[in-house]
Amino acid sequence: MADAPTSLNPAQLDAVHHLSGPCLVLAGAGSGKTRVIVHKIARLLQAGLEPKQIAAITFTNKAAQEMRERAKGLVGSRASRDLAISTFHSLGVRLLREDGTRLGLKERFSILDSDDVLGVLREAGGATDNALAKRWQWTISLWKNQGLNSDAAAAAAKDADEQVAARVMKLYEERLAAYQAVDFDDLISLPLKLLQRDAEARAKWQDRFRHVLVDEYQDTNAVQYELLKALVDHEDDRRRGFFTAVGDDDQSIYGWRGATIDNLKRLPQDWPNLKVIPLEQNYRSTGNILRAANHVIAGNPKLFEKKLWSEFGDGEPVRLLECDGEEHEAERAVAMIQAQRARGGEVKFSDFAILYRANHQSRVIEQKLRAAQIPYKVSGGQSYFDRAEIKDLCAWLRLLVNNDDDPAFLRAVTTPKRGIGHTTLGKLGEFSGQWKKSLFESLFAASLAAQLGTKAVGSLHEFGRCVNELEYRARHTEGAEAARELLLGWLKDIGYEQHLYDGEDSEKVATARWANVLDFVDWIARRCGGEVANDGSAEQSPKQTVLQVAQTISVIISLAERGDDQDVVTLSTLHASKGLEWPHVLLAGINEGLLPFRSDADEMTPERIEEERRLMYVGITRARTTLHVSTLRRRKKGRDTVQGIPSRFIAEMKLNEVTTKEDPRERLKKLRAELAARLTPTATG
Repeated sequence: MADAPTSLNPAQLDAVHHLSGPCLVLAGAGSGKTRVIVHKIARLLQAGLEPKQIAAITFTNKAAQEMRERAKGLVGSRASRDLAISTFHSLGVRLLREDGTRLGLKERFSILDSDDVLGVLREAGGATDNALAKRWQWTISLWKNQGLNSDAAAAAAKDADEQVAARVMKLYEERLAAYQAVDFDDLISLPLKLLQRDAEARAKWQDRFRHVLVDEYQDTNAVQYELLKALVDHEDDRRRGFFTAVGDDDQSIYGWRGATIDNLKRLPQDWPNLKVIPLEQNYRSTGNILRAANHVIAGNPKLFEKKLWSEFGDGEPVRLLECDGEEHEAERAVAMIQAQRARGGEVKFSDFAILYRANHQSRVIEQKLRAAQIPYKVSGGQSYFDRAEIKDLCAWLRLLVNNDDDPAFLRAVTTPKRGIGHTTLGKLGEFSGQWKKSLFESLFAASLAAQLGTKAVGSLHEFGRCVNELEYRARHTEGAEAARELLLGWLKDIGYEQHLYDGEDSEKVATARWANVLDFVDWIARRCGGEVANDGSAEQSPKQTVLQVAQTISVIISLAERGDDQDVVTLSTLHASKGLEWPHVLLAGINEGLLPFRSDADEMTPERIEEERRLMYVGITRARTTLHVSTLRRRKKGRDTVQGIPSRFIAEMKLNEVTTKEDPRERLKKLRAELAARLTPTATG
């Protein structure tokens, strides 16, 4: 956080020292919430709790890692190592690995990623249309986040499409049970089921965690709220509730994926002795930026009163850029960046962010940045872990952990190709379905030879032996160097490098993909050696076997965010920008139809408008020093060009009170003229 003081302000101190019951910290944008959380952890340790009795829950691995690093700096490496700092999903994995057998899960269950889920849904629903399967996936995920199973979803279905989705959900649940697999939504709902139905497990975990802290509380969904309740709602004293929820109702922007602001409303209802502490002092932005933010968010009904302020002075006025169209807007964005850098001082490209509502808005901006030779990155592009070569290797590792993981089996058995074709796999699938066995278990069934030829059975047996041998070695291989040697030897044995070169027309592309594989091997090896690297820092933990790392790999890679310190301009959607900040921010395409976003099929309910307003508020509060807001006179809509109507949120900012309209190209001309005048020698008599 920019220029945050070394001491805590009175509101922060109040939050840190409240230990006697439930606490809601309303942490406004840039108000130092992470400092409050780590200082409260230190205070809890001081009050006598053991590190392992404190759970701090975040939403991303990156946030969890940052919190652990900051806690380490405050309480030392020994104490920080035992703190239960994790994401909701990682906490769910921990509960299920220890006690999932109480729900009928085996210890080494599989965790399906999004692609696997899509494949299972296509098969369960008999769909060849990927778009249809994705709609099922999205609907089922929303139902799960609301705490509904397939029976409840069928009862709640509003139309014929949802009735079909509920039937597919029923088949999907059956397949997950057969595969001994869970998806990401299950990592929250199954631990909740465990705690609600099993008194012994509930008592164990409530005793394990004596105080629970939840970051970004406004982003929780209905099931996550119930999980928090189950962890802290003790039967002997239901009002005790030793937890600290840290969040901001003004930054609740994920309603479309199940997050509900109702969770904030429920806290004082479920815990009447809840203490609410607003953090209103902002350590990020100037007065003009905060005034614009406060004006906008004032249009929403308030759950709790809060108004941001800072000691940084007014700073530069917020500037409104009125642009002819998308190309003009992109040119003015480039000019703004060049003008700021021309002013001198240590202004880097990484000090700039251009934020927009929808991904398609970045295309023209990228073109103009490239033309101006300005380096940039698009936040939310393809993740390292989404690359096909990494997903291939993860499929093998998942199969080692759980032989019944059929989606992993299908990917591993065909990568690289080993003479096992679709016909063979189809017959194997029929056999496994008939005998209710997993595909891997069916490999070694004596009666399989009656359905498949000798050559096909031989190829399948060879693959099975390869998996079993690798599983044995992975279980007994510990430490970084041994893990690296094992994995590189295995890749050579299966011919994976040659597989990459055979599958690419471009040698350059194949080389890059193989480099990713080597990077992934190193990534696993470091974890086997007990080193967890992130953004240049390292934390030491006990050595692990390759199999132990493989058991947690699905969660690690699905939530991982690889940081980088490149000096580049950031292009990002407003949703992806939450939690980040930059000295100079430009909000692009602030027009009706874009922000608030509306498609032809959308109904703009008051709730939708309120969430879009919160999104605008998030965008404004990303800026530290300067904020430019760009609106289009004409904008593209599909293949047509339509009149651009400035977003209602621009008027709500009340920029006319503080704003100067200025074309950054004119500013750049002035700065160049001033610079030229200073450098030109003065003529003498």
